[in-house]
Amino acid sequence: MKKVFIGLGSNLDDPLSQLKKAIEYLKQHEMLNVINISNFYSSPPMGPQDQPDFINAVVEIATSLSAEQLLDELQKIERQQGRERKQHWGARTLDLDILLYGNKVINTERLIVPHRGISERNFVLYPLNDLVEKNFRISGLGKINELLAACPMTGITRLSEV
Repeated sequence: MKKVFIGLGSNLDDPLSQLKKAIEYLKQHEMLNVINISNFYSSPPMGPQDQPDFINAVVEIATSLSAEQLLDELQKIERQQGRERKQHWGARTLDLDILLYGNKVINTERLIVPHRGISERNFVLYPLNDLVEKNFRISGLGKINELLAACPMTGITRLSEV
């Protein structure tokens, strides 16, 4: 079983409900064991600014699926929730990203792990930090507390209990 961290994001069609629905799909999947769920955060869009703010979270799971098999399952959940890939960094009902897959470094045509840009994205690092220990190390990037020090929480807001 691999310990995996999945980033979740949505800014369309009731984003909070979209994330909660996706988490339920993850919990019901026979090959996934949801271990923990971060707080939810609101953040401005990273790409075009003419779209609503995002709601983001991170889920920790254990799975025996390969990284590519997991990617297929996550994309299936995205499609079930109406994800359409129209514009890079555009608005979306649901975005599910494999942030970390154990300690593996993966660089294929379909998948890059650790997820590209993870060390500069506060909307990923802060929810991830909710789930890991202070000295947690991201392969090839360093300790999370060091990454957080270089990536302030500017622009994101932790939502109250949801």
